[in-house]
Amino acid sequence: MTSEMDANAPETNPKAPPDLGSLQKMTHLVYALQAASFFLGFSLFAAVIVNYIKKEDVAGTWLESHFRWQIRTFWFTLVWLIIGALTFIVVIGYFVLMGAGIWFIYRIAKGWVYLSEKRPLYAS
Repeated sequence: MTSEMDANAPETNPKAPPDLGSLQKMTHLVYALQAASFFLGFSLFAAVIVNYIKKEDVAGTWLESHFRWQIRTFWFTLVWLIIGALTFIVVIGYFVLMGAGIWFIYRIAKGWVYLSEKRPLYAS
């Protein structure tokens, strides 16, 4: 009897194909949170938390490159902000912070443009 019940039961796939539409919206949200960090610094941390939570969901899709791009943007920005803050007193930190800001804007802009065009960031 149980074999009949098992045969009639719907198959459950533990790894269903990802819903790219919602994941793409999530990726847009992360870029928006990164951009908002110029006004609300904590949103940069919220963005990277979302990246790490949803990272497994985008594995194997073209969106995976965007998540890698966003996570690297966070960590390198954090490193350059710390270096800039530590060297600010000797004036060079001002230039480090300025460069980090320009680089951060570039990373958000390039990523968001590629996402809008539904293109991965790295060559496969």
